[in-house]
Amino acid sequence: MSKSRKVIVTCAVTGSIHTPSMSPHLPVTAKEIEEAAVGAVSAGAAIVHLHARDPIDGRPSQDVGLFREFVGNIKRRTNGVINLTTGGAQTMTVEERLQPALQLKPELASLNMGSMNFALHPMLTKYKHFKHEWEAQYLESTRDSVFRNTFKDIEYILRSCADNGTRFEFECYDTAHLYNLAHFVDRGLVKGPLFVQTVFGILGGIGTHSDDVSHMKRTADRLFGDQYVWSVLGAGRFQMPIAAQAAAAGGNVRVGLEDSLWDGPGQLAETNAAQVQRVRSILEGLSLDIATPDEARTMLGLKGHGNVAF
Repeated sequence: MSKSRKVIVTCAVTGSIHTPSMSPHLPVTAKEIEEAAVGAVSAGAAIVHLHARDPIDGRPSQDVGLFREFVGNIKRRTNGVINLTTGGAQTMTVEERLQPALQLKPELASLNMGSMNFALHPMLTKYKHFKHEWEAQYLESTRDSVFRNTFKDIEYILRSCADNGTRFEFECYDTAHLYNLAHFVDRGLVKGPLFVQTVFGILGGIGTHSDDVSHMKRTADRLFGDQYVWSVLGAGRFQMPIAAQAAAAGGNVRVGLEDSLWDGPGQLAETNAAQVQRVRSILEGLSLDIATPDEARTMLGLKGHGNVAF
């Protein structure tokens, strides 16, 4: 009998997509982020993707000091792969966004592979009351802003982290982003195995139809062959359906409160671990095994738990 395939589960614990008022369960303080990450790894996540927030008002922040308040504790308490954002928020400069990955030298960091209309303003039709003034303003601002990730920006991040041994979760929100990644592969600035996170359901990027998922997979197959590891992120209510489709087609999955606040129709997820457990039940129902952190390290060619700066 052949062995079951191993699936990497990433959990995006907290991020800039959702604001604190939208769910009382979104981790904001360092201790909340730490506990959420530890819970996600305990539930089966091999990788935890982390942003930081101002503990007073929940505003997204790339202050390295805020990251230091939780990354060391997560490393001490788990064997999970720590993945730090270079996306931050679209109001930040690329220099600001880079600092946590540059200074802390994680095993893995996210990298957005192209500029886009990263539009969150439709959330204003669903949520009317906000705890902090910045939240509604931030969502409205996305009606007329571009999330900048130029070729110069991407090259700056790649070259700045080249000596850190940090590898990247390449976040691709549309087909063109896959071609952008192929451009950097062709130039020798990126080498496999590539960790390609295809993102579905953000207004301004590719949609959530099953054909969209298949199209991104076919394109990545053609561009990268056996030199990449495919994962998917479905936003909002599409989180689990897209995860199920991709897993059945040989992919890996990402869940977490950064990507969706829900754990079933109309039910807010109380923890990140709850989403990890839900997707784990889907994967195990497909007779797939969950990759351990060390198995994920091998699959992605990571430098190891002890070779970071925290």
